[in-house]
Amino acid sequence: MSTLKLSSPTHDYWEIPVLYEDEHLMVVDKPSGLLSSPDRYDPARPNLMKLLHAGIAGGKPWASQRGLTYLMNAHRLDFETSGIMLLAKNKPVLVSLANLFGAEKPVKIYAALVQGEPEADQFEIHASLAPHPTQPGLVRADPKRGKKSLTNFEVRERFQGWTLLTAKPLTGRTHQIRAHAKHARLPLVGDSLYGGKPLWLSRLKRDYHLKPKQEERPLLNRVALHAEELTLNHPVTGAELKINAPWPKDLTVAVKYLRRYAA
Repeated sequence: MSTLKLSSPTHDYWEIPVLYEDEHLMVVDKPSGLLSSPDRYDPARPNLMKLLHAGIAGGKPWASQRGLTYLMNAHRLDFETSGIMLLAKNKPVLVSLANLFGAEKPVKIYAALVQGEPEADQFEIHASLAPHPTQPGLVRADPKRGKKSLTNFEVRERFQGWTLLTAKPLTGRTHQIRAHAKHARLPLVGDSLYGGKPLWLSRLKRDYHLKPKQEERPLLNRVALHAEELTLNHPVTGAELKINAPWPKDLTVAVKYLRRYAA
């Protein structure tokens, strides 16, 4: 697996794994804590697309070796969400991908760690979503003004007080999985915007003790959502393309301790 080495003017540095690549497409594994594209409220914040475009313009080795002159994202991931992002290497391919996503053709699968335990092993949340009228950046269920939104959830693993879910959004609304998880009273771990709390080892391990002058850090303190699988028909060849992204370290560690202390 190759990586793209990206840096910002503020000397922040990222190594972005390339999960799949051909002459038309590039699929990367976006880390949590990096915006997909510019923030409308603060355009100066580092974001993946700006870093990629700067690398192409600056003739960075990863760009010049590929002969890249164009790269655009076909969809977005939230700032704290990790995983698969699909990029087009030319405009006609971007248009084709936009049509696929607009028709909700690609199948997107996420790993989601939530607080609480659902009654059923499989359930569906069909709640229309709209921006919150008084809280910018927040989305809520709104049957009158909301847009049709549908997410399928399936229990992957149960713990005492937490559940690992597979989330499959059948529509592509902003914050859809996060808002639907809250609607189901199963907020995502670490999702403070929607009522989720960090995951602490001290809450799991009965004999947990900190050494003097040490401060506990949460096992997971970001939105526990990872875009782990994407299936679509290739926009040029038509062949089925399935891409997987390995779990990031923080999610892997969190689930490891849940299995050990909250099984």
